[in-house]
Amino acid sequence: MFITPAYAQGIGGGDAFTSFLPIILIFVVFYFLLIRPQQRKMKQHREMLSQVKRGDRVLTGGGILGTVTRVKEETDEVTVEIADGIKVDVLRGTISDVIRDTSTPAPSSGGGGGKDGPTVVGPAANDGGRGGGLLGGLFGGRK
Repeated sequence: MFITPAYAQGIGGGDAFTSFLPIILIFVVFYFLLIRPQQRKMKQHREMLSQVKRGDRVLTGGGILGTVTRVKEETDEVTVEIADGIKVDVLRGTISDVIRDTSTPAPSSGGGGGKDGPTVVGPAANDGGRGGGLLGGLFGGRK
């Protein structure tokens, strides 16, 4: 009827790995749901920035739309025309998105061409600007 002290001490002591297993599983879940998609998104953004060329319409981090008129490779700057005759130099890293106009027919790989309006090429292109991702797809972020 009574629990002996030796038996009571044995219940609390367990394998160290077993006690850390829930914490390890939480880190694994965090890696696959948060860290890995964020790294993938950062990689896509870096690739997009490296492919910016003259004539692209860009959106800066400050919300300014403009057309790239010159790309300075050595200084990592881009000259953007934001209005007729008004040009500003912006750092390449401050470009949020590249918007390519598809109103003129261009050779495409099978989708989105024609008179549909501008095509977003960048981080917002993957989810249509709706904040998709894994959980966005589960909770109605995608069609």
